[in-house]
Amino acid sequence: MAALTTNVVPKQATRIDTLFTAASAGGDDCATGGGMFLLVKNTSGSAVTVTLAVPGLVDGDLTVANRTFSVAATTGEHCIPLTDFPYKNTSTGRANITYSATSGVTVLVVRVPTS
Repeated sequence: MAALTTNVVPKQATRIDTLFTAASAGGDDCATGGGMFLLVKNTSGSAVTVTLAVPGLVDGDLTVANRTFSVAATTGEHCIPLTDFPYKNTSTGRANITYSATSGVTVLVVRVPTS
């Protein structure tokens, strides 16, 4: 599992198209929190499913299914919020991300300042 770097968007803006990296076949992990987003670009010929693990239990015993996002082929970037709840793994402090395929899939984690 590869650790994705958080790119902080400065107040004067920044170019992001050069910051995308290849999605890892074994999955990725990244920071979570307010203003955090995972951007996914899929240039392959087929849709890709991005899965964010939902670790732990709610109310002590309720399991919540992992969250999946379908990213269509060659349709631009998709933006997925990376909130602490429910995605932050309390043992690592990071979200775990997997992909149904990685060929042609690039990703970028950004944090947009909230104030």
